[in-house]
Amino acid sequence: MMYLVGVALLLAVYNQGKCLGFVAANRPLDHPIQRRRDYAHEFSVDFQQASHPLDAKETLKPVDEFLDKLKTKTQHDESGALPSQAKCGYSQCSPGKAGMLNVHLVPHTHDDVGWLRTVDEYFYGDDITGVQYILDTALTQLLEDPNKRFIYVEQAYFTRWWNELHDNTRHLVKGLVSEGRLEFILGGWSMNDEASTRYTSIIDQQTIGFRFLYDNFGDCGRPRIGWQIDPFGHSREQASLFAQFGFDGLFFARLDYQDWNKRLQTKTLEQVWMASGSLGDQASLFTGVLYNGYGPPGGFCFECGDTPIMDDSKLENYNVDRRVDDFLRTVRDQAQYYTTENIMLTMGSDFQYENARKNFKNMDKLIYHVNMRQMNGSTVNVLYSTPSCYVKAVNEANKTYTSKEDDFFPYAHRDHSFWTGYFTSRPALKGYERSSDNFLQICKQLDALSMLTAGHGARTKIDVLRKAMGILQHHDGVSGTEKQHVAYDYARMVAEGVASCQEVLNMAYGKLLPLSSSMSLPVVQFCPLANVSICPVSENSKQFVILAYNPFGREARHHLRIPVSGNSFIVKDAHQMPVTVQVVPLPASTLALPEFEASKATGELVFAAEIPPLGLTTFFVQASTDISDAQRSTSVVSDPSGSDFTIKNQYVSVTFDGDTGFMKSLTNVKSSLTIQLTNSWLYYRSFDGDNHDGEHQASGAYIFRPNGTVAQPISSKATTSVVQGSAVQEVRQTFSDWASQVVRVYDESRHVEIEWTIGPVPVQDGIGKEVISRFVTDLNNYKVFYTDSNGREMLQRIRDYRPTWNLDQTEPVAGNYYPVNSKIFIQDVAKSRQLTVFTDRTQGGSSLANGEIELMAHRRVLHDDSLGVSEPLSEPGLDGRGLIIRGKYYLYLDSIAESTPVHREMAQRIYMAPSVGFISTMMSPDAYSKNYKTSWSGLKESIGLPANVHLLTLEQWRSGKFLIRLEHIYESHDKQNLSKVANVSLETLFTPFSIVSVDEQTLGANQPLAHATRLQWMVKGHGKTKKDMSSYVTPVDPKKLIVALKPMQIRTFVVTVKVN
Repeated sequence: MMYLVGVALLLAVYNQGKCLGFVAANRPLDHPIQRRRDYAHEFSVDFQQASHPLDAKETLKPVDEFLDKLKTKTQHDESGALPSQAKCGYSQCSPGKAGMLNVHLVPHTHDDVGWLRTVDEYFYGDDITGVQYILDTALTQLLEDPNKRFIYVEQAYFTRWWNELHDNTRHLVKGLVSEGRLEFILGGWSMNDEASTRYTSIIDQQTIGFRFLYDNFGDCGRPRIGWQIDPFGHSREQASLFAQFGFDGLFFARLDYQDWNKRLQTKTLEQVWMASGSLGDQASLFTGVLYNGYGPPGGFCFECGDTPIMDDSKLENYNVDRRVDDFLRTVRDQAQYYTTENIMLTMGSDFQYENARKNFKNMDKLIYHVNMRQMNGSTVNVLYSTPSCYVKAVNEANKTYTSKEDDFFPYAHRDHSFWTGYFTSRPALKGYERSSDNFLQICKQLDALSMLTAGHGARTKIDVLRKAMGILQHHDGVSGTEKQHVAYDYARMVAEGVASCQEVLNMAYGKLLPLSSSMSLPVVQFCPLANVSICPVSENSKQFVILAYNPFGREARHHLRIPVSGNSFIVKDAHQMPVTVQVVPLPASTLALPEFEASKATGELVFAAEIPPLGLTTFFVQASTDISDAQRSTSVVSDPSGSDFTIKNQYVSVTFDGDTGFMKSLTNVKSSLTIQLTNSWLYYRSFDGDNHDGEHQASGAYIFRPNGTVAQPISSKATTSVVQGSAVQEVRQTFSDWASQVVRVYDESRHVEIEWTIGPVPVQDGIGKEVISRFVTDLNNYKVFYTDSNGREMLQRIRDYRPTWNLDQTEPVAGNYYPVNSKIFIQDVAKSRQLTVFTDRTQGGSSLANGEIELMAHRRVLHDDSLGVSEPLSEPGLDGRGLIIRGKYYLYLDSIAESTPVHREMAQRIYMAPSVGFISTMMSPDAYSKNYKTSWSGLKESIGLPANVHLLTLEQWRSGKFLIRLEHIYESHDKQNLSKVANVSLETLFTPFSIVSVDEQTLGANQPLAHATRLQWMVKGHGKTKKDMSSYVTPVDPKKLIVALKPMQIRTFVVTVKVN
């Protein structure tokens, strides 16, 4: 596995305890009504009787009575889950009162899984709050009164709390869940970011939470509503995934201030999001924008100092009439912007309900006194509720809703304040997340393919990484908007998970590879910092074995780069045939890295590895003293003479300007297509301000705001050298002492690879800098460009334009930035040419002028943007001088028609890169081959899966059962032959085992698809959405086990297997 420069820094600084202090601060919310991010959360109760809320005879239920009821009512299955017939879900919802405005009070707490404090600090509590106490006190209040309701979201916290409970208390909690009084909303390990996350990570982190809830609460624990109340913009793919989970609705709080104003005018704060052009109805989702952010309405946040309800008429400060009048004005103001007799008030905010009694006691009084006004003709009815009950009530009104087909990026909460900086913030952590997610998929695959048993303890080890990755998806995690010491803690958790999964790979290889039970495989070592040429086993060994595993469902041809000391090596493949190799000297940018000081490497051994699908192959490496071996593997290094120069292979050619050292043109040799292409590095000066209004908004962890629209070139020329050899040709460009890159063309590769090294970004001049790579071509894309949505479907972007409102652009640079999760491209329709740039992590990107693509690679700003984190985004780096980042871009040029199959496939291959392990051994290749397998595939078909199908998930699920997800990677409008239905036979797919039966599930693997239904909605111009989720798929024949996949479909199966 190759991780990124900066990760070593994150771990080293964490381990040295160099954690910065922090100060709690409120984070403002988006539109004018969302003025702050309050530390408040609230929950819902259904108060139907006219009795006073403090009348214990009517409202309080003793705990012993509740326990007695549980003994007779709630019998549990073997897993401890509740029976499906328990009264939960929509059956427990109050119908409200017809002809009245029903105000649904939703008590909730929003508990960031890391942000200003680490996860541990938030859970156990310090000077502000502790999540464990929130859950403790909320439980007490729910047990006192059957009318009360409470929702909970973040399973990373709930599971910790659950694991510490006594069994009797667990049964109390299960009883509350069975009665719908405690309801789980969203249900993921965290509330994930929507810009920086890849769809695989979103699915995985939701699946962990879903599985815990199902195992402990059965179907009553199954969430029905998406609750993305705090992320900073919302992706279309996120909504599509939620629909495929079986959710009936989605609510969020942050909406662009101009979009917000338009929706107020048109009463379209609620709509149906048509979240996929390929899936249609299957990806439709009722979506609502919360009116008060996600906090209570002004004046009614009882845990943040607002005036309580004082209802003793004998007291001088008696305020019931005034408080009720204020509340009625508040709800009527909100109701005018919604279309049914129902509105929802989010009674809670960040880390609230540590004093649950304070909240509930005041809400009890509010409900009682407001509803008493009905006797005098009031038409407002207040009740405790949940988001799902609100959705049910709105659905029963049978209204027709408008639809939306684009997304909610970029987001601005006011003029000049676009939240587009976090698309790039903390690029080391973003890169580490992406490579670690790749390793998690490999870990799960090899555990399944080797069929490790419970005795190996593999699931527990995989869970260390699985849960760390689930936490990192949090919207203040991978987003890069947390404090520095929290970023170090995230990196620590992931590093521990990676190390744990390395143990799993050793167990899997140890079971798969030995040819006899008497042989044990030597320890396989891994080099997580190989991308900065640090790999002790290859640097210090004269002879070693390489194991390369390919997690992709088709054969991979991947160029390995192995750090070595020496210049002559012999490499043999799995069949002991010689491999063409090249030793490439290390560039100056690598030698200058602080991380590199301990390395002995002088170069990198480069060669092509052909690896079977879902399989591995072996290479034998031995240092040589033979002059002829040295001559064959030597790289020729030269300095250009001043004239233009070119590097090329059979498929692609790149020409460089002899005067400037910059790229000049790019050619697809096979297609005979050439474009002018210049690539340069620049930076925007960060705007400094005091943030008191939009005009003075500073650039920070969240906000990208350049001081002007013109980026400053780092250099007008690049110092260059050329490296040529049998495996790769390189041009090394140095722009300054803190910016350089290597442009590579590998033998038989159809794309160009650019490995860039940026940092430490200089700030001695007192100016923050936002560093970009810009590609300038002679293509005319007429303001149109395309970016991916969480790594799946592509979305069209148009400069200075929004599809659903007339944009008043206040930031022509930042206001045109979008998240680029895996790729961005521009097209010249007249010339039928397309340039695609792939990334190795999420970055902000745009096309700010015709023919241009730019991507932000690094940020270092000197001012906070006053949005809560309360520290500048200025990462110190390993030596304190500033963070150095290394990453990669990949360029592909072709016709528009021929680009589609390449960019779909290539994005998956970049993400599903092979894993490389090392064995230090003096065993000869012949002796090794007699004891261990040297080549192996987990798929029966050597060619792998069909070209339009990806194996998204392969993991052990339960005893004798595996979880498998297959996805169609093409959209319906893509290349015709690849956008057709794809068929895959599960019966004959895998080598180690056969599948004997399948149980198709919803995407989150927590409900049989045959039983899954969703609420139906009337959509303007579309009609009524479907109820049965199974209607979207072709049933799997139980005998032939053939799975049919339509474009963009993901199908999820729990399968029963038998060993082959």
